[in-house]
Amino acid sequence: MAYNVSAYLLANVRVTNPEAYAEYSRQVPATVAAHGGRFLVRGGPGEVVEGEFSLERLVIIEFPDRDRLGQWYDSAEYQAILPIRQANGESTVLFLDGYSESGPALGRPADV
Repeated sequence: MAYNVSAYLLANVRVTNPEAYAEYSRQVPATVAAHGGRFLVRGGPGEVVEGEFSLERLVIIEFPDRDRLGQWYDSAEYQAILPIRQANGESTVLFLDGYSESGPALGRPADV
């Protein structure tokens, strides 16, 4: 049984060339919107309150589901600008499934 849950991209980016990275930042919102996504967090100040985490530029993007997230990431429009981010920063990028009260996140055991 599949559950309809939102999917999220979480990226922690250390920008190494702000001037060049700005072009990626300018172009990416249109690609996200075209696939039904929206930014929840896009940089800005943050604070680590427990544990160790190298907080850089944190980005969280919400998509209607994992399929739409994957379609955005693999799209020709996003793939055309992805090298700008990769050349001008160091990133850790995660795809995450959201939570639904009606069942477990996709691919996860019910007791997690």
